[in-house]
Amino acid sequence: MAARILRRLSHLGLLLAVLLAWWIVSMYVLTASTRALLPPPQDVVVAAWELIRSGELWRHFRDSIKREFVAFLWASIAIPIGIAMAWWKAVEEQVDPLIEVLRPVPPLAWIPLSILWFGIDDTQNEFIIFLGCFFPILVNTIAGVKGVEPNLVRAARCLGASEASILWRVVLRAALPQIITGIRVGVGVGWMALVAAELVGANSGLGFLINDARTVLRTDYVIVGMATIGVVGLLIDRVIREVVVRTLPWSRALA
Repeated sequence: MAARILRRLSHLGLLLAVLLAWWIVSMYVLTASTRALLPPPQDVVVAAWELIRSGELWRHFRDSIKREFVAFLWASIAIPIGIAMAWWKAVEEQVDPLIEVLRPVPPLAWIPLSILWFGIDDTQNEFIIFLGCFFPILVNTIAGVKGVEPNLVRAARCLGASEASILWRVVLRAALPQIITGIRVGVGVGWMALVAAELVGANSGLGFLINDARTVLRTDYVIVGMATIGVVGLLIDRVIREVVVRTLPWSRALA
């Protein structure tokens, strides 16, 4: 038992070293007047408890995760679009020029227009997340479908499978690992874009919490917000990985 605990703690060696360095700098390098810019870890823990006890951290987390989920549902339309673009040349020829013009534009560049179009509310934030999620999912879906082994498709056609059956039972299943990779990347980019959008165009959410705390020099609240964003992003990615491992045990893409 003790050996197992020590083995798990050894994986946290770098994290513990960073926390120790942070504590030393805050307590012994910074002066009392500059310590507010980088409060020690124990002060951040106290601030986190204050936000949890008051319910404020939960409220901001709930609003952010709801926006992420709604935007991801809309961005999932990239999967059928990507399949169509990869499978039918005529669709790719029509859609690809538009996609390639829009794709290089960062989601954050859309914030001024999105505020003018939707105002400062959930729709504006969800639109920015949608842009962050959509293109990684689309590109990976196209790559996954185009990367399907041609012999699988030929074999299905030789056995008399219809075009719909080939797409559903052969192409989609073979492309799923690549599509899941696109979802992982898209959700991560969308989560980062959400926080940036909330910094300037929201009245709640983790990004709003960080910006609001900055204005009153509550650096401890800022760090709590940043840590929450990181932990939530990690948990989202772990959930996706776990779902893939259980539903696609034959794939080694996320092994």
